[in-house]
Parts: sequence; C-alpha cells; structure tokens
Amino acid sequence: MRALVGGLMALCLVGGAAAQSLEVRRPAIATSPLPRSVKDGDVTYVDHGLVAAGSVPAGTVDFLGDTLGSFSSLQIEPGTWKREGDTYSGVLWTLPDRGRNDPEHHLFYDYRGRLHRFRFTMTPSSSAGRAGTVTLTPDGGRALSDFDGKPFTGAEPGQGTRTERGIVLPSPGKGIGAGKISLDAESLQFTRDGGFYIGDEYAANVYRFDQDGRLIGVVVPPKAVRPLTRDGQPDFTSLRPPATGRRNNQGVEGMALSPDGTRLFVALQSALLQDSVPGDASGRTLTRVLVYDVSRDATPATPVGDFVVPLPAYTGDGAGGSPDRTAAQSEIRVLDGHRFLMLARDGAGWGADNDRPIVFKQVMLVDTDGATNLAGTPYETDVRSILDGRHLRADIRPATSVPFVNLLDPTDLARVGLALKAGDKGRAGLSEKWEAMDLLPVRDPAHPDDWFLLVGNDNDFVAKHCVMDGTRCDSPIDNDNRVLVYRLTLPGMRPDSASSP
Repeated sequence: MRALVGGLMALCLVGGAAAQSLEVRRPAIATSPLPRSVKDGDVTYVDHGLVAAGSVPAGTVDFLGDTLGSFSSLQIEPGTWKREGDTYSGVLWTLPDRGRNDPEHHLFYDYRGRLHRFRFTMTPSSSAGRAGTVTLTPDGGRALSDFDGKPFTGAEPGQGTRTERGIVLPSPGKGIGAGKISLDAESLQFTRDGGFYIGDEYAANVYRFDQDGRLIGVVVPPKAVRPLTRDGQPDFTSLRPPATGRRNNQGVEGMALSPDGTRLFVALQSALLQDSVPGDASGRTLTRVLVYDVSRDATPATPVGDFVVPLPAYTGDGAGGSPDRTAAQSEIRVLDGHRFLMLARDGAGWGADNDRPIVFKQVMLVDTDGATNLAGTPYETDVRSILDGRHLRADIRPATSVPFVNLLDPTDLARVGLALKAGDKGRAGLSEKWEAMDLLPVRDPAHPDDWFLLVGNDNDFVAKHCVMDGTRCDSPIDNDNRVLVYRLTLPGMRPDSASSP
C-alpha cells in the first residue's frame, strides 16, 4: 500500500524494514481541499467530505429510564436502509458501554446491558455551505440477557468470575452487580439472521446474541489476548493491567463482518501487554486484528487470521516533540477479505478531562494482504511477545495502514456547526471519543461506488442532568451524542443482501 503522507505527518520505522508506524508530532489538521484520496495498489479511494450531521441531546432518557448516551458502536439494521428521492432512512441501533463511571474513585453502576433503537432520517447535501441534516428519533431499545435470561451488568468485576458452559466469565463476586456477567460493550455487528455480536473490554470476549438479545454463544479469544495473571489465571478487572493479554480498558474495541458475512474481524484497541514497550505510552502501537471464519460456526474456537496492525503514535501537546502517546483504534468496518477502515484517535476534545490540543482523529485504510499471519503460532496460542527489544521482530510483517478520512478539517466541520475548540465562532467543540462507524450504499446510479460513512461519538454519559440506575450522575457540561456522515468512493465494494431492503 502506498499513499502520499505530507506536511505534519511522517512515516518512520518502528522495527524491521517492513514495520512502519505513523508519527504525528503536531496537530494533523487538514489543509488540502476536498476531495482527498489515497491509493492501495491500483485502487483509488476518495473522501468527498461531510454531507450531513445530527445529534441527540446529552440529557435524553432511554427506554430503561437511564441517561441515553455513549455511542460505542452503531449500525443500521440490515434490510431497513431505504432511499426515497433525496431522503434516506433506516433503523439505527447504537451500543452504550458499561454506563457512567468514575474508575478513579471506584464508582460503578449496575447498568443493564442494552441496545438503543432510533428512527434514522437523512437528507444529505453536497453544497459548499451547510451540510445536510440527520434526524435521530429514540424508538425504544433491546435489553441484553445471559444464557439464563438474567441481565448483564456494567459493574467492575474485580477478581470475581462465573463459569457458564465451561467458559470463565467476569462477574462481581459481591457488591454492585454481584452474580451477573460484567459487560463493557464496545463493538456491535448484526448478522443476517437478525442476531448480533457484541465485543467486550473486560474479558476481550465476543458475545453472540439472538434477535431477542439473549446470549447464545461466546467467542473466547486465544491465550495471547486473554487478560491473565502471571500464573495464567483470568484477570478481568479494569482498574489495573493484567500480566499479559489485553491491557485494561483496551479490549475488543472494533469488530465487523466482511461484506459476504463469512469472516468476523476483531480488533483490539491497542497493543497487548506483552507486545508493548514497558513504560512507553507511545510503545503500544502494534495492535492485533483477529479474523474468524463464521461461515459454518457462529462462535469458532480459533481464528484463521491474526495480524499485527500499526497504530499512529502522536505527541500529546502537539508541540513537535517525540511522540509520547498512541492513537488507539476505536472501530473498524471491513471492505473485503483483507482491507478495512479503522478509526484511530487521540484523547483530546470536548468532554475530555484534560486541556490538551486535538492532534489526531482519522479513519485509516488498512490492508492485511502480505502481512504475516500469526494464527496458530506461539504469538497467539501462548503469550510470546512479537517484539525484539523495543521493535517488531524482523520476521513479522505487519499490515499496512495510511490515513484516509481526516476528522480534523475545520472548514468541513464548520458546515455542521462544529469546531476543533468549543466556542470558536459560537460552534460546539469536536468530541473527544469518536468510536462508532457504519458503511451504507449511496445508491446513486451515476456513482455506483459511493458509500456513506457514519461516524458516531461516545459521550461517556456526560450530561448536566444525568441519571444512572436511579442515582444522579450530573456533569458540569453537556456532551451531546453526535453522528457525522461522510461520502466516500470505495471501488469494488458492493452492497450485500444484508444491507438491501
């Protein structure tokens, strides 16, 4: 994969001739005009910019009486996407995570796992002025239940576990949520039978639900990914890192099916503990993406693919110094058998508990073609590190990734009433956590390769008037739930039967 990377971003080697990771030392603000494009071999992908946006007020209350928030993932329900003239509509499902929490003070709620349902209507625009509009109307939801029909909880599991069908699951042994399965939901993918997968941060499991929201199976990650103690026992807590496996609060953040529905791609938020440079916040760039064959078994025991995917490293203060942070990935959407879009971002913006400048929020184009497949090797079946010292082993070739859609485009954001900093010309500030994506066909006969990319934020339930599990959880600000809609040209990708009405 080759692409022009200019200005404030430069590619640098992180280990071996094949391992390249993006370094971002100053704010990667878009300066070139739209449309912008990247190439993968002889295929050109084009970003035409924002065409619509919409929001849900932060203080909205959901169908279970809690503050509605936290778009950790979203997807238009298969079969509901329609175009009538210049208006598009569908049923949008959004995924909240574990509820409002304050881990620093060990404050968690017995937040019941759920999906939110919206009526989605969009009238896009390609004019140079304001973009089109998205209307999101809350329309109930779906509560999640375990094998026995009991609710999940968002509460911190600590050292507690519960074994179901031979699977060790996180579960608070006492206190809030005791006896329930702890779920920190971060990724959502519907299947053609009306069921869906949800990716979790606590255990790094992928849970398979039927169309009524009842658990029917679990994809347990390989040993390399499981959070384990030094003696190999499960360590599901989110309050500190385990000895090996997914780092705390960095589990299955991205997940998507291939367009033909046969492959499930599962992406960790950043590098596994054993694949990270100790004590270096920018040394967790080499994340893993697992690929499962779900054509015959919806919850396979082992992946058929395990690839190293480099994430960008960035300088937190944006002042040009050496990178000291990793732009963790927050969602993926698959284009074909080896290419996918990956949303990587910094930890700054509206709603963040810091005043750092926004440096990097982009959708990357990733290609695993030619990357080393670690499936079945000790790098996956055991906890062997992929590092040789501080660098990727020379015999492991990572996937390639390049920036594609830049959310930090002040001119484009202004068209939907947003700015990089809140208050700039009276506009709302760009949120910190953009964590959700979906791809939908434009259905334009003149441009058959064009798709809409929906990007949603996780607002962490930050609202001036907040209620959670019957308790007030007010914040000083409102961080509205937002959806941005970009128009892209993605040659070769075709709508599958699941997305057609």
